[in-house]
Amino acid sequence: MRLNPADERFAETIRAELGHDVLRPVTERYLEEPRQRFVGQAGLLALPRNVGEVSALIRLAGDAAVPVVPYGGGTGLVGGQVLPHGPAPLIISLERMAAIRAVYPTENILLAEAGAILADVQMAAEGADRLFPLSLAAQGSCRIGGNLATNAGGVNVLRYGNARDLCLGLEVVLPNGDIWHGLSRLRKDNTGYDLRNLLIGSEGTLGIITAAALKLFPRPQGVGTAMFQVASPEAAIDLLSVSRDQVGEAVSTFELIHQQGLQFLREVLPDIRQPFPTPPQWSVLIELGLSAGQNPSEMLEAIYVAAEERGLVSDAVIAQSEAQRAELWAVREQIPEANRLIGSVSSHDISIPISRIPEFIRRGAEVVAGLGPFRVNCFGHLGDGNLHYNAFPPPGHKKAEFAAQSGAVKRAVHDLVHAFGGSVSAEHGVGRIKTEDLQRYGDPARLQAMRAIKTALDPKGIMNPGVILP
Repeated sequence: MRLNPADERFAETIRAELGHDVLRPVTERYLEEPRQRFVGQAGLLALPRNVGEVSALIRLAGDAAVPVVPYGGGTGLVGGQVLPHGPAPLIISLERMAAIRAVYPTENILLAEAGAILADVQMAAEGADRLFPLSLAAQGSCRIGGNLATNAGGVNVLRYGNARDLCLGLEVVLPNGDIWHGLSRLRKDNTGYDLRNLLIGSEGTLGIITAAALKLFPRPQGVGTAMFQVASPEAAIDLLSVSRDQVGEAVSTFELIHQQGLQFLREVLPDIRQPFPTPPQWSVLIELGLSAGQNPSEMLEAIYVAAEERGLVSDAVIAQSEAQRAELWAVREQIPEANRLIGSVSSHDISIPISRIPEFIRRGAEVVAGLGPFRVNCFGHLGDGNLHYNAFPPPGHKKAEFAAQSGAVKRAVHDLVHAFGGSVSAEHGVGRIKTEDLQRYGDPARLQAMRAIKTALDPKGIMNPGVILP
């Protein structure tokens, strides 16, 4: 169906039904995305106050065949929050729907509106002496609706799972304006198709999440954090096994860090204090969440001794205070910012079967070196197989000098990921950036089923057109 722009005539239709307070001027932040690959069109911006107003907006958009772009915190890295081409859209931001509706500590459940900022959800859980474990670099500005719409990952997936694993129920406005009242607090409910998991990760193409029932967990009574020098990626994987043998499922975080990332920090963020005088070739940031009576330092020392006996580690820094813990985390959390300041030629959010990661890293270095004198920064969530594998210009050069090679680097890396049985979109989603990748690497039967679902739920194609499916 041909879509129409969100123009002043459509604005008057909205005002006639919902009043003048819902529409606001479109400012630049609603038209930008962090990697600056796309610039959105300034159609209309709506800030609904409740699910009823979201429903009315979607119904009106459907009647007028106006495209809708759901907007969360704007932190997504694949361009799903802007519409750069086609008719100007109705942008719907849920920032006024940010309430924590309820907390049920005995059930370990929290009900939040989709506009709630992730850090506020974490604080609300902490206020009930519980933990909401989703943890991202953008947690001070990303919103829980966007986290669920993209099935966000982060640093605690190893222990607690992705956003999908942390959600029990949803309230969603579907593309025809109907409200699905699926805000269930049940942990067992086998009554038909799982719409919750269909909507989570759909990136706003099948509806707008307006509220969620989220899982909470007991707060760790002790936290241990350390940085270990490891001999190789193989040694890092073996260290993960050793750690689990020693402390079981207490391993919350297991992050692989390459020397290149530490060198980038020294180059552009020299104030970040690094744990080792000389950046090691490979290191691992490990964090434990422990029960009462367990000593974090002793348990990390036991892991180190067991790993050292097997020749896996050569040095370690174990945090002895919250300040030292923060310093170790600053190293990991500032690597993406250092990457941004250096400027990548091509960035890749990939996942590989964990046992094949060392082989992939070796082959990837060969493939990228064959395309040019690029520096590769390989880091990420080793415990769940998710790597951020990014290629950068050589020292003294800018990424713009290699812009013509960006596509070739991406294609080569993604072809290799596919050959290794991996995914070219591990935690950031498909958005607009990876639609061609999905067509190239996706299973044909799965793609056909996805198109059938999109057509059935959104026959007019108004919901985030061009995201996931071109």
